[in-house]
Amino acid sequence: MSSYNAPIRDMKFLFHDLGLLKAVQDLPGCEDASADMVDAILEESGKLAGNILAPLNTVGDAQGAVLENGMVRTAEGFSEAYRTFIDGGWNSLPFDPANGGQGLPWLVGMAAEEMWFSANTAWALCPLLTWGAVDLLEAHASPDQKARYLTKITSGEWTGTMNLTEPQAGSDVGALRCQATPEGDHYRIRGQKIFISWGEHDMTDNIVHLVLARTPDAPPGTKGISLFIVPKFIVNDDGTLGARNDLRVVSLEHKLGIKASPTCVMSYGDSEGAIGYLVGTENRGLNCMFTMMNNARINVGLSGLAIAERAYQQATAFARERVQGSAPDGSPQTIICYPDVRRMLLTMKASTEAMRAVTLDTVACLDRSRRASDPADRARAQTRLELMTPVVKAWCTDLGVEVASLGVQVHGGMGYMEETGAVQHLRDARIAPIYEGTNGIQAIDLLTRKVLRDGGDAVRAYIGEIDTLLALLDAEPDPAFKAICSQLARALQALGTATDWLLEQGRDGADRALAGATPYLRLFGTVAGGVMMARSALAAQAALEGGAGDTDFLKGKMVTARFYAENILPQAEALVTPICDGHSAVLALPEDQF
Repeated sequence: MSSYNAPIRDMKFLFHDLGLLKAVQDLPGCEDASADMVDAILEESGKLAGNILAPLNTVGDAQGAVLENGMVRTAEGFSEAYRTFIDGGWNSLPFDPANGGQGLPWLVGMAAEEMWFSANTAWALCPLLTWGAVDLLEAHASPDQKARYLTKITSGEWTGTMNLTEPQAGSDVGALRCQATPEGDHYRIRGQKIFISWGEHDMTDNIVHLVLARTPDAPPGTKGISLFIVPKFIVNDDGTLGARNDLRVVSLEHKLGIKASPTCVMSYGDSEGAIGYLVGTENRGLNCMFTMMNNARINVGLSGLAIAERAYQQATAFARERVQGSAPDGSPQTIICYPDVRRMLLTMKASTEAMRAVTLDTVACLDRSRRASDPADRARAQTRLELMTPVVKAWCTDLGVEVASLGVQVHGGMGYMEETGAVQHLRDARIAPIYEGTNGIQAIDLLTRKVLRDGGDAVRAYIGEIDTLLALLDAEPDPAFKAICSQLARALQALGTATDWLLEQGRDGADRALAGATPYLRLFGTVAGGVMMARSALAAQAALEGGAGDTDFLKGKMVTARFYAENILPQAEALVTPICDGHSAVLALPEDQF
């Protein structure tokens, strides 16, 4: 497996040239996030990723996580890397200083997090869940719970988990059976949870499980779910660790990828019952958990982008070295000279850059939705964040798999061999479209809750912004911008056509609309990527005209944007037919014919 070099130059371009950092710097609490400080954070995060985490990626894949005598032993070097991570203060980047956080924008934190995921996806899943746990507890925990847990989880000294799934309750969370019986100031938790990432490990002294369960008189379905803090070790009033709680890991799943991330079957209350503490009020647990879930959805989308970046870097390094055939003068020729290999590499590069721009632009909305002084600004940012969250999660993770697969293809037969490392990226990427609500569920969420619910207002606002961008592109004399403008305009028309059709069908043809939900999300993501690539091309042109250095990089940004416009954006028009007409066949075939 090739080394990992963090794409810091591209991140700096998005922050500074495209203006994403400026969009959050004026927010209350973000004033200290200067360009110099942010650049330094990116540089140091890149060193952590490249020097500490990346070398452990193949080690973790080979060794995996092992369950021994009820304890999970992580792969060689993982615990030491985690200690370096905590000692560097990395876990606390985006959190409230009142709880030991650094108060930096999420935009900065997630840019750093991309590097950790690229370097070592299995390892990075642990901080991902801990970040979600902190976000949830900051929003919903009581003052006493915050005092008892938040400082240690914010620092990363303790980690957090998300416990939703049960053997009979996957996406249908309302079917869960885990029980919570009140007992004084706490509850006794009994039941089993499956697919609990990092549910047990040896990297920290304590693990704080966030568990969904039912109280005895809870109503059925999702309305009867409550949320509980269930620590591995009970935390005493003075903050020290007390008795071991009544919970254990039963087994570890044997998986296609992310083998170093322990995916646990957890049992609560085999003896006297695990002690749990109610978060919020009874029967409102799913509402609280959505804070963590939405955080995780953006982070999982980020992981799709990150693994695409790693696969692209490895494929490019291989293509520059792999000699196949001869040049016209008879000299040996590397495969990067062949047009089809260049096409694959450019597809990987353009897709990855588009994903990064869309994701970080969405994260800037997250910062504005929480920190903007004007309530109207916060509301607008929240609406855009909600619209884009399923797109980031599903579009980026689908593309992460596709880009990783292209990486194997660039390697040819060598890519199918484990020793090159290319296939590990594909195996590790495959879980992300399933995590945090499968991508089909994300598509349904985009259609029903983000498009149909408000009558298309959020989408129309988004389309209106693209109209303004098209005018800027059309004003540029360079033929490259004319090409980008033309393709983006056609893709925008496709998005508008599909949206109008779905809005009409959503009134009385729910199944017809739902049959096209997944291609609609793909269409939306493709257009969103095109928008950000067009904005990047304009920003690169402005930087060149302003006399900025690194002209090769800036010219490359413009070429990559044109490639996206001419080779990827045309797929948008092709998706209109499956969205608007595909339901006929989808709904027609009898079940016994499958």
